[in-house]
Amino acid sequence: MKILLVAGGSPDKWPQFKAETFDYLIGIDRGSLYIVERGWSLDLAVGDFDSLTIDEQQVVQKQAKELVQAQAEKDDTDTQLALVLAIQKFPEAEIMIIGATGGRLDHFLANLWLPLEPRFQAFAHQIKVKDLQNSITYYLPGEYVVKKEARMDYLAYCCLTPVTNLTLTESKYTLDHVDVAIPTSYASNEFVGDTAGLSFDTGMIAVIQSCDDK
Repeated sequence: MKILLVAGGSPDKWPQFKAETFDYLIGIDRGSLYIVERGWSLDLAVGDFDSLTIDEQQVVQKQAKELVQAQAEKDDTDTQLALVLAIQKFPEAEIMIIGATGGRLDHFLANLWLPLEPRFQAFAHQIKVKDLQNSITYYLPGEYVVKKEARMDYLAYCCLTPVTNLTLTESKYTLDHVDVAIPTSYASNEFVGDTAGLSFDTGMIAVIQSCDDK
């Protein structure tokens, strides 16, 4: 099962993908309108929809198979609400989030840190955040093989928390059983083949594959 969450960031920054490869599409606030405008199936629309005009809200309400209207003043962001619902409906699904990285920095950081929340941690490995230049995947303690994605030239290991016993292999720059005391991004690394090795004992790491804006 593959789920696509479409947040309100500009479609100009979306990654390349085919909507038909996803089984279920969730629109987050203005992301719901983007889905409708492309003629895709809007399975679920979530948000307070304060970024839409009255006419645009009516379009979304008409096209959505299911709609969850949130209050404008609330504890969770629209993206948090959408992720909660996605996990409740399909707890074993792969989840890709787009439209969540551009624009306001506070929104981006809120989205980057989503898997750190206790309610999402167990599902961190199922969540991917993507845009035109970046692909972010999340890892809990363990030993992994990271596969190189097409068109992505750079590799970064972003320790979202303190991390112990971090080992990086098969990368241009390697580490051997290093303890990382504070959140740190080991940026501008590179694959030396089609895969790279990653292992650590505690914490959470976001692996970011990226390319320059061309």
